[in-house]
Amino acid sequence: MWSSKPCTPCIRRTWQTRLNPLPSKKRLVAWQLLDSEIAGEVLTELNEEARDSVVEQLQSDELLEAIRGLDVDDIADLIQSLPGALIPQVLAGLDKQNRQRVESVLSWPEDSAGGLMDLDVVTVRDDVSLDVVLRYLRLRGEIPQTTDRLVVVDRYDYYQGVLPLRRLLTNDPDLLVSDVMKTDVEPISADMQDTDVVRMFEDLDLITAVVVDDDGRLLGRITIDDVVDVMREEADQQVYNMAGVSAEDDLFGSVVKSAQKRAVWLGINLLTALLAAWVIGQFEGALDAIVALAILNPVVASMGGIAGSQTLTLVIRSQAMGHLSTDNISWLLSKEMYVGAINGVMWSVVVACVAWAWFGDAQLGMVIGIALVLNLMAAAGAGVLIPVLLKRMGVDPALAGGVILTTVTDVVGFVSFLGLATAVLLN
Repeated sequence: MWSSKPCTPCIRRTWQTRLNPLPSKKRLVAWQLLDSEIAGEVLTELNEEARDSVVEQLQSDELLEAIRGLDVDDIADLIQSLPGALIPQVLAGLDKQNRQRVESVLSWPEDSAGGLMDLDVVTVRDDVSLDVVLRYLRLRGEIPQTTDRLVVVDRYDYYQGVLPLRRLLTNDPDLLVSDVMKTDVEPISADMQDTDVVRMFEDLDLITAVVVDDDGRLLGRITIDDVVDVMREEADQQVYNMAGVSAEDDLFGSVVKSAQKRAVWLGINLLTALLAAWVIGQFEGALDAIVALAILNPVVASMGGIAGSQTLTLVIRSQAMGHLSTDNISWLLSKEMYVGAINGVMWSVVVACVAWAWFGDAQLGMVIGIALVLNLMAAAGAGVLIPVLLKRMGVDPALAGGVILTTVTDVVGFVSFLGLATAVLLN
């Protein structure tokens, strides 16, 4: 007979979906209704802005009670998002063993393999039989979740290889671990960037990976659920950056905080818009003489903006995936310029015919057609070069690339169209 009692993960998921969309003041009210046994796990499942709004309203003893039963890696992740004044209090409330383990994880940067790792690892020696290993596991009674392999170490905890559970269960129990273990599985260095860890898991289809220090001594392991969290955070951050907002901007937070966080990029966008307006102002005479220029002017800038955004998005994604390097940037730039030229020629014919039919001026159609080709090629080049240059300068391309690209396509579009119109139509 099936049990009608809801599973714990289902309950956590239900509370997560309920708390995330609540206004910040109501989250604490809902939190008080939460079963204390799953409070810590629900807290780790909340998105960053919702979790921060709950944490800042809790007393330190309430927070400690909530996270007491969490795994070490979850506690470490949670502590890293706490206000600085609360961290010593939370650490002091842990038992000695867990405090040492948490401090071990916290000693590594949050965006490194060491910061991601879980310290709960099952280790075995290579000079024991599989039968001994099986009896050891039965004595333990349980193994960590997502365990697909045991880690083989020597007496000093230096990494030797891994023993997949599949080999453990399907080979003769009298064989030694050294007979069936895999020695060709490379461990991950604790200082490896989390983005590189994600790519390794993707490329090798890993479920877990061993983490070692510079001397090859075992530190812990990284599991697929940790990697999925990094992938989700990275994807979310790219979306936020494209819009010029921060991942910490709580959609359901206070009006004042949201306004303050978004004001900076609105101000930057205003400056770039004023620059584009100034460029248009330099051709005031042409706009006064030929009204059609004012009507058609946005077409060139808009087409360039769309074409550039397509290239920019693909390049930023390639950078995140590690596919873009100094070896292929030149080829990519040439390829995108050719794409821009082909699309420019194709659509310039269409736009030129429309302008000619609309205003009865063949020269006007020719001018806007040439301007469109120039702007689409410039947009393609900018879409490649802007993220490359920003990354070399240490600026996140997803955060600043869109604003700069819009400025480039607007300025080039206005100058090419209005400049050609002034030279051809007014002389």
